[in-house]
Amino acid sequence: MATRDDILERIRKNTIHNYEMPDLRPLEEKALAFDDKISAFKKALEQAGGKLVSVTSAADIAAEVEKHFPDARRVAVAVSDGDIAESLAEGLKCGTFDPDSVGRSADLNGTDVAVVDGCLGVCENGAVWIMQSVGQRAIYFISEALVIVLDHNDIVNNMHEAYERIDTGPMGFGVFVSGPSKTADIEQALVFGAHGPRDVVVMLK
Repeated sequence: MATRDDILERIRKNTIHNYEMPDLRPLEEKALAFDDKISAFKKALEQAGGKLVSVTSAADIAAEVEKHFPDARRVAVAVSDGDIAESLAEGLKCGTFDPDSVGRSADLNGTDVAVVDGCLGVCENGAVWIMQSVGQRAIYFISEALVIVLDHNDIVNNMHEAYERIDTGPMGFGVFVSGPSKTADIEQALVFGAHGPRDVVVMLK
């Protein structure tokens, strides 16, 4: 099977006409902007089925995870802040594990909660950009609940601003997550947790 680079190179070789990137400044000038970005982000996130919790310390995060998911038995932690990881390990009754400690992504099945870093939040749709920081990226989708730790300074107004800042990092993968997984059919029946986390909680520090 051809690699991604092989496929892109073949497309370039068979492209007949090249076009300049369009000037998006007129659209950016009309893009949504908010006076109170945190309130706007919270509203959009809740409309998408997620929750926002304000925290001030690593201990707060551990306490909120325990509060929201008291029956959790398996909690994966993939955060860069050592204090948060330590507080979760000590503060949760069930303990925690590193998702990279498993050999296969299938071994993550049965994870109740995953606590991960968020890079930025978007006011207009409540989405959070997550950059892959672990080898087993299935953890972002296979856990029953996703807890995203986000800095309040990393909230932007709209997707135009978001795309100027997103990065896929050394592992080359990132994803926008807006609330829990959901799907709807032609009868307008909305189902949460159809193919991903049933719950998404953003811990805003």
